[in-house]
Amino acid sequence: MKTLIDKYDIACPRYTSYPTVPYWENNSSADDYKKQVKITFDESNDSSGISLYIHLPFCESLCTYCGCNTRITVNHKVESPYIDAVLSEWNLYKAVFKKPARIKELHLGGGTPTFFSPENLKKLISGILEGSETINDPKFSFEAHPANTSAAHLEVLYNLGFRRLSLGIQDFDPIVQEAIHRHQTFEEVQQVTSLARTLGYTSISYDVIYGLPFQTLESVSETFKKVIALAPDRISFYSYAHVPWKRPGQRRYNENDLPSKEYKRSLYEKGRDLLNNAAYCEIGMDHFALPHDELFVAESEGRLHRNFMGYTEGQNKLLVGLGVSAIGDTWTSFAQNIKDVESYQEAVSLGQLPVVNGHHLSEEDLFIRRHILNIMCHYKTEWLHEELVFLRENGVIKRLHELAHDGLIDLQHNSFSVSEKGKIFLRNICLAMDLRYWRKIPEKDTFSKAV
Repeated sequence: MKTLIDKYDIACPRYTSYPTVPYWENNSSADDYKKQVKITFDESNDSSGISLYIHLPFCESLCTYCGCNTRITVNHKVESPYIDAVLSEWNLYKAVFKKPARIKELHLGGGTPTFFSPENLKKLISGILEGSETINDPKFSFEAHPANTSAAHLEVLYNLGFRRLSLGIQDFDPIVQEAIHRHQTFEEVQQVTSLARTLGYTSISYDVIYGLPFQTLESVSETFKKVIALAPDRISFYSYAHVPWKRPGQRRYNENDLPSKEYKRSLYEKGRDLLNNAAYCEIGMDHFALPHDELFVAESEGRLHRNFMGYTEGQNKLLVGLGVSAIGDTWTSFAQNIKDVESYQEAVSLGQLPVVNGHHLSEEDLFIRRHILNIMCHYKTEWLHEELVFLRENGVIKRLHELAHDGLIDLQHNSFSVSEKGKIFLRNICLAMDLRYWRKIPEKDTFSKAV
């Protein structure tokens, strides 16, 4: 009998957006996107503010598991020109806004943001905040490599308003770390965590991955024993995405070095059980948080939201993406920046918004997006009676019946909720709603496996 893992461990989008990037129609130019940015800014800046994501792509070495857009270099002379370009891009948006932006969220991602010197990070954030305002209790966060994050990094960013720190752990096992070319010791993680808490950071997050080469139940157990001892406020525990056709560095090992589908599932269950036993609560997909953490509170109060930065405690209609490959979201449109550093910097120097890929959402897109966000954030969704006909005609109800038959959802006439069994298959449940996918099922080697 075919197991659920066999059936549902298929290539599937991760749903950081809907439509997912391969289905964008490129029907929104840079000028069109500017107009959408202005409309959304005028509608939401005064009430809820805006979010900012800044992509800092540089790393000194390649972590082979990584699927992010990175530039590997040990030449730190690249820092200043890149920061100047990001600030120039921000000035282009400020010209569109025509009045001070009220910043609610700001996240530094990468790459490795702590590749940059503390002085250059101060220059970047000071430049972003100049002429802008921050909403009361802003959510400023950054990603960091435990092996190169200094006390100066933590102090400078704390003084600029950052209170959240995300550390990439992945796995503490030295054999796994060697395979994925990502090295940090428990002592380094402990030191950075302790320094951050002493300074006053209120939320520490760790990233841990399951399904990595050479992982075992024992190594995952030992990793979580160390993680739990440090008690981060929240943990992202997510599946390794093996996409060597996109990320050649993943060819450093082969499929035989990876756990089987069933063993990979057992790695997840081991980690989840250890987290549950340590009082961590499952939040949405891949996330766990202690009950005091704002992410848990947001879920409890029905405010949890998901965007290109991951899960957040509330929805801002406007997300501005700055830097190479960064994605912006006006709620009605998406836009992605040029992915090459030099081309990005050249476009900005010419006064051009560096948008290379975009999508204007149709009414149908917005309808499906609402359902996928409900599933991702609240484990349930519902529709009006008149919408049921549309869902049935487009095959959604038939696909939902199959999920219900397999015990992944509890399906009612105008709603469904995700079962405990279904939580690990959340991406598959979203897939049932993804009309663009089913109208044009992608060729091989587009998405990573679901589980």
